[in-house]
Amino acid sequence: MKVDRRILKSLPLFDRMTDADLDAMLEHATPRRVSQGDAVFEQGAAARSFYLLLHGRLKVTQVTQDGQQIIVRMVHPGDLFGFAMALQRTDYPGTAIAAAESLVLGWPTEMWSRFVEQNPRLAVTAMQTIGQRLEEAHTRIREMSTEEVERRVAHAVLRLSKQAGKPTSDAGIRIDFPISRQDIAEMTGTTLHTVSRILSAWESKGIVEGGRQKLTVRDPQRLLALAEGSRD
Repeated sequence: MKVDRRILKSLPLFDRMTDADLDAMLEHATPRRVSQGDAVFEQGAAARSFYLLLHGRLKVTQVTQDGQQIIVRMVHPGDLFGFAMALQRTDYPGTAIAAAESLVLGWPTEMWSRFVEQNPRLAVTAMQTIGQRLEEAHTRIREMSTEEVERRVAHAVLRLSKQAGKPTSDAGIRIDFPISRQDIAEMTGTTLHTVSRILSAWESKGIVEGGRQKLTVRDPQRLLALAEGSRD
């Protein structure tokens, strides 16, 4: 499978690179289609490649020391991921699983330094990405330490709607990849039973609409009020 350089050129990370530099990058890239539910890499495996998501969605999970699985982040089109070398690691800290059928580009890890030298924006973007992940991690730790479960779930759904939401004809926001109640439980450090109870209550009030691995926010303002601690 050959990837057209115009696909990379359309991404902010690569839009200032010359065609020759893009062609040089693509010469070493390995495209890979990942079916929903399959892993790009697994936690603890040797970090032999880093990746760019071109299409689809990925969730990055970690298994804690006590055996609990949590979702630490979502990967969206245009995101770099798996660049363990930038974190001074030789293994992957999490497992990247396709939440929907996805297309990724992979490069050998040892090429990271060369790409950074040729494209300083790559280094800047990596630093920004790491900073955003730290900020998100701190936010989620604060939420889990100080907020009731309903507020944590509201924050998680709002983040998903902001990052991967598509407007509906009736002013709602549909999350545009398969998302299960178990996924939301793993994002918020709670149980499937608790998330199911909360979402069912919200559905009865017209705040969200669920389905099999589907979620639409019907009333974003009421959901925001819940996230801020107001009682519906």
